[in-house]
Amino acid sequence: MRITRREFLRRSGCGIGSAAALAAVVERFSLFSAMAQSNYKALVCVFLSGGNDGNNMVIPTDTTGYNAYSTVRSAAGLAIAQGSLLPITPRTINMPFGLHPNLAAIHPLFDSGNLAIVCNVGPLVEPLTRATYLSGAPRPYQLFSHSDQIAQWQTSVSTGQSSTGWGGRIADTFGILPTLPMVTALAGGAFTRGQITSPLTVAAAPTALNQLLALSGFTTGTAEVARRQAMDLLRTVDRESPLVRAHQDVMERSVSLAQALNVTVPALSTVFPNTTLGNQLKQIANLIRFNQTLSAPLSRQIFFCSLGGFDTHQNQVAVQNSQNSLLLQVGQAMKAFYDSTVELNVAADVTTFTLSDFGRTFQPAGQGAIVGSDHAWGNHHLVMGGSVFGGDFYGVPGSNGTVFPTLRLSGPDDTDTRGRWIPTASVDQYAATFARWFDVDPVQINAIFPQLSHFNNSPSYLGFLP
Repeated sequence: MRITRREFLRRSGCGIGSAAALAAVVERFSLFSAMAQSNYKALVCVFLSGGNDGNNMVIPTDTTGYNAYSTVRSAAGLAIAQGSLLPITPRTINMPFGLHPNLAAIHPLFDSGNLAIVCNVGPLVEPLTRATYLSGAPRPYQLFSHSDQIAQWQTSVSTGQSSTGWGGRIADTFGILPTLPMVTALAGGAFTRGQITSPLTVAAAPTALNQLLALSGFTTGTAEVARRQAMDLLRTVDRESPLVRAHQDVMERSVSLAQALNVTVPALSTVFPNTTLGNQLKQIANLIRFNQTLSAPLSRQIFFCSLGGFDTHQNQVAVQNSQNSLLLQVGQAMKAFYDSTVELNVAADVTTFTLSDFGRTFQPAGQGAIVGSDHAWGNHHLVMGGSVFGGDFYGVPGSNGTVFPTLRLSGPDDTDTRGRWIPTASVDQYAATFARWFDVDPVQINAIFPQLSHFNNSPSYLGFLP
């Protein structure tokens, strides 16, 4: 059976309903096994759940830029003092900016060229300006809704719902792999779901690898040995039913994986913070090390983890449970993870990046002790790794000629009067840049990201990776 590119695009956006169709997709595009590849690469997605306020993560510090920021945010108590910002100067803009002071742990990575910032990116159906937005041009489905925007960031489909995520669809292009699944999730979400890819879902550290899929009730006792033999036998009967056969195959892979993970992997010397994100990234580092111990290691891995709490309508600058404390956790955990990739000698082979529901309004919500910000759209994101072209800002230039939006309420990048920036770079362009670095064939990239063709007048790849 042959399948057209148009049909694959349709199925990528809407999901595929039969095993035969899935097999046809694999056959048509000559999908290759990652096991046959000689080089290793990994993508690590860090989802900042709730909508991180990028306006307080990356701030202009030149006189004009900081004054524009301070004029809108200072009176309500949402502005960060200029003197406390961590100085950075992106090469291509050549103007001073500052990172949030609680990102001090990863601040040196920007100057060393291992951290980049992708500016004003978000879900789009097609390129938009303020004028076309106000005239009613197509925009993402259920814009500003948490659940829908989370889905669009993770699926890259902005016209409606999708049953697969772009991480899972990237993995699909490598086929079904033996032993370890290519995709591992430490948190829920659509990102990891493919058409033929089933992610391995695991607990964070300090859970040991040999406890991730531990089988209970199958030790060496007579009854337990008999129970195991019965379970093994049941996986061999009634295989004429597709549903039963699929269940048996999943069980067989799970048992095999549990046996493979029943090992003790040498501990990392890198010290991770004992935090929600720190423990997730530590487990990812453990799994990368475990993969290195296999006789036939995977040459491609994709990981997904998440940190919640960024829905800061109030108390955004409070001491506890605020963006301030969350970004401290992000910075410390990401730096420890980068250090672990250096320890494992894979720093150039692992790229870590952030996603989030959306940005937040430039105009504050409330004031004083309970000040916060509301749901917005375009946002800034962090990309970290040894192959990243760091020390710079990336994206698609807007009306001011740079990738950084104009910080003005009712300005050229605002949807209305509150500072909801219209993205100039799409999720599709952002994600396709990772897919190209991951060595996905360009034809398959266009199928994985069905809206990418809507951006023919701007770059398909944003340039922060080779």
